[in-house]
Amino acid sequence: MHSNLDFGSKVFFGKNSVEKNKARLLALGKSCLIVTSKSGAKKSGALADVVNALSSMNIEYCVFDKITENPLVSTVIEGGKAAREFGAEFVIGIGGGSPLDASKAVAICALNPEYDIEGLYGRNVPSKALPVVLVGTTAGTGSEVTGVSVLTNDKTMMKKSIGGADCYASLVFADPKYTYSMNFDVTASTALDAYAHAVEGWFSKRCNDEARDYARKAFPLIFKGLRFMAETGEIPEEALRDEMFYGALYAGMELNICGAGFPHTVGYVLTENFGIPHGKACTAFADYFMKKAKANESDRYTELLKILDCTEAELLDVINKLTDVKGLNITEEQADEWCSRWKNITMKNFDNSPGGLTVDEAKEALLSL
Repeated sequence: MHSNLDFGSKVFFGKNSVEKNKARLLALGKSCLIVTSKSGAKKSGALADVVNALSSMNIEYCVFDKITENPLVSTVIEGGKAAREFGAEFVIGIGGGSPLDASKAVAICALNPEYDIEGLYGRNVPSKALPVVLVGTTAGTGSEVTGVSVLTNDKTMMKKSIGGADCYASLVFADPKYTYSMNFDVTASTALDAYAHAVEGWFSKRCNDEARDYARKAFPLIFKGLRFMAETGEIPEEALRDEMFYGALYAGMELNICGAGFPHTVGYVLTENFGIPHGKACTAFADYFMKKAKANESDRYTELLKILDCTEAELLDVINKLTDVKGLNITEEQADEWCSRWKNITMKNFDNSPGGLTVDEAKEALLSL
């Protein structure tokens, strides 16, 4: 169903892809740093599979398991130091979006010991970086196939991304079985993130024929799982999880071409101030986003509903039921404070939204929650 891809990053789809393709690790070196969180990689079985593959190839490894949700720049700098001290020749990131994003930054920091927070964000792109291998354990982030790493700035505690040619993986092992251990809430939130990637990319000004092809593959796979969860309140079975996993990767490929829209940027403040998971923070603005899409991109809006085989009301009912962040009661003072970060600067994700987005509209979107 899903063939392997090579677009700079070599992506190997399918069950047991780590074991089947482990010999490819030898080309990257004889020692590696595994970057992950405390529990997710173990629970999914991915860490054990990777360790077994490395051991069978006589590749030495060290585990750096300090990655938390919304990883700090200071943590990835520490990871870079750990890689240097161990003598790692490449990095393997295992987990959801946070460990995968962090592993890209760790690989950069490993070869640039002078980088502090400003150095990492202000580096010349591409900078030197160790090769990176990514093994995803959630169906939503798309980080496996994008050249972006979202980090939290220690000084401001605001989420901000780095990106470029130095943020792409060399190898990706895409095995959907690692998503089977996710609970309902994580499954829903990560799937909502994948949906956000697909829908924001679909209405992007940079959406081209290749991106539309990825989107047309992504939407049915992702939405089928979302609708099942919204209607039943149950975790999807393995076959449906597989489809959601591949859909998330296609959405990531689309996002890599198109970039995100305003929900990703404005959603950061919901994560920072309310602890709302990233996927739900993006789809919190589903009503506002679709209103702008309908007004400014009517043809794409109509085609989207045709692809999903539903009405706008049915679509929003599914998304809003799983997102469930209404009633935040954000005050005007809070909205003004949060929106101040976007004043007097060009926001690519605002411009990349249907009809564009002004700072006043961002405030309006926040107050609608």
